[in-house]
Amino acid sequence: MRRVLVSGASGFIGAHVVRSALEAGAEVRALVRPRSDLSNLDGLPVELVRGDLTEAASLRDALEGMDTLFHVAARYDLSRRARGDAFAANVGGTRELMLAALRAQVDRVVHTSSVAAVGAPLNPRRPADESQWASADDAPGPYEETKIVSERLVHGLVRSEGLPAVTVLPTAPIGPLDVKPTPTGRLIRDAARGVMPGYLASAGLNVVHVRDVADGHIQAATVGRTGERYILGHRDGNLTLRKIIERAAAAGGVRPPRLAIPAPVAYVAAVVDEYLVSVLRGQQPRATVAGVRLARRRQWFSPDRAIGELGLPQTDLAVAFAEAAEWFGGQDR
Repeated sequence: MRRVLVSGASGFIGAHVVRSALEAGAEVRALVRPRSDLSNLDGLPVELVRGDLTEAASLRDALEGMDTLFHVAARYDLSRRARGDAFAANVGGTRELMLAALRAQVDRVVHTSSVAAVGAPLNPRRPADESQWASADDAPGPYEETKIVSERLVHGLVRSEGLPAVTVLPTAPIGPLDVKPTPTGRLIRDAARGVMPGYLASAGLNVVHVRDVADGHIQAATVGRTGERYILGHRDGNLTLRKIIERAAAAGGVRPPRLAIPAPVAYVAAVVDEYLVSVLRGQQPRATVAGVRLARRRQWFSPDRAIGELGLPQTDLAVAFAEAAEWFGGQDR
């Protein structure tokens, strides 16, 4: 791993992958969209190239001279009205980038999938692992659907074309540099600020420090097995949403909300927000139907394969919550 290309380099996970690659001694080329916010890359010794997952020529040019590809970029929008754009970027763009990697004869591809491609545990008493595959037909929303389809596409190219790829599946990363923020980041931010009115009683996630996720990418590139998939999460990270909010509130020095919101009430609120309020305001919805559907079953996962084969770090979650709350607090000043 000498010269690497990171797609989605200015995003939350991508910016941390850039940092981990630099720490590993690699030269980094950062592929960013023409209008991306580049604040996450300020001061870093990287080569910036402009491109887009929907523009095949820009992807081919970005890969010239690279030996490793970290494909982190994705259209992350849980709303159904974004389905067309999500498929164009997450499926069509992934296909074009993988084909470009084959033509460039890169040594290794690390494709960032998602635990959405695993799906909620079939056995509620046991966290899901990499042996489980979610069905695209049962995906709760377009983002999850595209992540399932795109990961299957990558594995198909491994088998049919010899693509030297490994896939990594982050759970719910938290920590600094979550600029947009992600849905999980917004949850941590609002809980740490004490502005969250309540929580969905049935929900649960596996949380992990984003730096561990980034380091997992680097380890996947160096020691991961071609054609394998690795869940990048935390062994102690399977937490109910109430526990996550309590820990984020404690990190922010505020009291957590006590109101548990029933799933049917949350579903109605999401429908109104996604299809009416956010449309009228021209903004991204704060709550989506897909998000509520995801929360109906606890999204708990086992990272044991990544810990055993990749040496995935397991940063204390107290550190992860504290650093996330501190970073969001700094954005207020």
